Amino acid sequence: MQLWVGLGNPGAKYAANRHNIGFMALDRIADDHGFAPWRAKFQGQLTEGRLGSDKVLLLKPETFMNLSGQSVGEAMRFYKLTPADVTVFHDELDLAPGKVRLKQGGGHAGHNGLRSIHQHIGEAYARVRLGIGHPGHKDRVAAYVLSDFAKADQDWLDDLLRGIARGAPDLAAGDGPKFLNAIAQARPAPQRPKPSKADTKAEPAPEPAPEDSRSPMQKLLDRFK
Repeated sequence: MQLWVGLGNPGAKYAANRHNIGFMALDRIADDHGFAPWRAKFQGQLTEGRLGSDKVLLLKPETFMNLSGQSVGEAMRFYKLTPADVTVFHDELDLAPGKVRLKQGGGHAGHNGLRSIHQHIGEAYARVRLGIGHPGHKDRVAAYVLSDFAKADQDWLDDLLRGIARGAPDLAAGDGPKFLNAIAQARPAPQRPKPSKADTKAEPAPEPAPEDSRSPMQKLLDRFK
């Protein structure tokens, strides 16, 4: 059994925030793979289902971001899991929007949700780092992560979430590269620019050769000059 945790803040006010991309990822996985209805448990929302041959619990802590570890620790202890059974989906400032990286263990890099999880279960859990980009200055980070994705982000965001759901069985099976490949394939190939009218204009037909007005006898004589 595995426990997958999506990080975010509860309530409609935060639902479309960049900080809530972890919630969004779990919602898409649950929807696309027919998981059970969400129910309140472990200070969060919980559902369960199967990804391939693996049973997976999905948990969205509702403690607010900086207390996420309370919910994760409670669920982990109830099911007698270890940190190695836990995978956390979270927003990542240090990755460009739409980029995804996998990480096992390590520091929390100042992320409040990860910091809380570290405090409750240690650092030996897996992470799916979901790039949201950086606002450019550390003083703007709080406002940036707590603001909604822009309209211009919706296309790549939908491609990303679709790819995460498509590759979820591979992630559950421990095949990280195949999971990342499913995400990459969910992005449409860049379209080649259409040729302009000037490029497609037909070349002018060659001018016909001038008509030869010589008589047959003159043509014969000219051959022996």
